[in-house]
Amino acid sequence: MWMYLGLLAAFFLGLHNLCKKHAVQGNEVFPVLLGTIGSGFIFILPVFFSSIFLPEYSKSNGFYIPTIPLEVHGFIFIKSAIMAGSWILAYQALKHLPITIVTPIRSAGPFFTFIGAIFIYNERPNLLQWLGFFVIIFSMILYSRVGMKEGINFRKNKWIFAIVGATFLGASSGLYDKFLVQYVELNPQTLIFWFSFYVILILLVILSFSWFPNADKRKAFKWRWSIPAVGIFLLAADFFYFKALQDPDALIMLLSAIKRSQLLIAVVIGGFIFKEQNKRKKLVPLAGVLLGVFLILYS
Repeated sequence: MWMYLGLLAAFFLGLHNLCKKHAVQGNEVFPVLLGTIGSGFIFILPVFFSSIFLPEYSKSNGFYIPTIPLEVHGFIFIKSAIMAGSWILAYQALKHLPITIVTPIRSAGPFFTFIGAIFIYNERPNLLQWLGFFVIIFSMILYSRVGMKEGINFRKNKWIFAIVGATFLGASSGLYDKFLVQYVELNPQTLIFWFSFYVILILLVILSFSWFPNADKRKAFKWRWSIPAVGIFLLAADFFYFKALQDPDALIMLLSAIKRSQLLIAVVIGGFIFKEQNKRKKLVPLAGVLLGVFLILYS
């Protein structure tokens, strides 16, 4: 069951990435990020109030957000800081790079998660899982060659380093998610609510220095329909992902890989919507990524 929930998370992540590219194009990154997270937070806010004023109703529907101790708030704040850093780097990179380059690099995240799962959680891959991950990494190298033809030097372009950093932080957060869900035993709605709350606080602090005092930057910001759409799609993806992680048999390294099937939406559909170059050439390494995911699932 957890694998199907992982595929649902991948579907919503693919839609989230399409809307995210539309939201950041020619726009101010920090207020866009605040708008997306804030939209998802507003969407889940009724669940929080329902848990306070109608606790029995919330429990019967499986959407109860319990009171958590201060120590657990500290754990969630750490996740919020990690993901805030990842999103800031990813949004900046997405603003300056084609989605058909950014998304495949992000798909290397399972490799970092894979290594962490072995050493931290003692997850043991079999031969097909090893093969699947190396097929994904090899496909990332092919993508870098396609990117060079678009004038993107993978060794000198700072936005490439930004998206690699975002990928590493995202993978670290994925490993931390297993600790929060399986060991701290947080339910999805509790984790999503407080995680969003702390990310908003972090972004407000950053914006108070970098954006609010600057009139030119405030005028440059454009509100778009895709900004709340990003937040809602991310909320749905996180909910199904955390639901999958609640299963004690769920392997974080496999869930991380299954989520990469979002590539099909981001590269194929996104490439046509945003009229990006070399779409056909990108289909070859895309097939490699999907083959790697298939090998992991088949194993």
